[in-house]
Amino acid sequence: MTIALTMLHIIVSIFMIAVVLLQSGKGAEMGASFGSSGSQSVFGAGGGTTFLSKMTTAAAVIFMLTSLTLAYISGQPSSSSMMSGKSKPAAAVPAGPAPAALPAAPSAPVVPATPVAPVQQKK
Repeated sequence: MTIALTMLHIIVSIFMIAVVLLQSGKGAEMGASFGSSGSQSVFGAGGGTTFLSKMTTAAAVIFMLTSLTLAYISGQPSSSSMMSGKSKPAAAVPAGPAPAALPAAPSAPVVPATPVAPVQQKK
């Protein structure tokens, strides 16, 4: 259920991006920025809604509903879990102090190095 809802959410978001980018902006003409608008209303001409604006509204409503539903589902405690059948490990009992480490036994006898006398050169 969650996977299908997530896929629907992604598809609707991509569709909404495409529909918004296909629309032309209001007042996109050069004269609209200088106040030579054809209408006396504050926000430009209030013409009828286009097909793309209706599609944008529908996509936005579906996007909002899927967002709220996914948020609600993610907040619910999960009844099925991979770890639900396994028991928790017992609490570790602290042990006493660790025993001192024993020195490692050499595998071959260690022979101390004999000092080497410097060699004097004859002239």
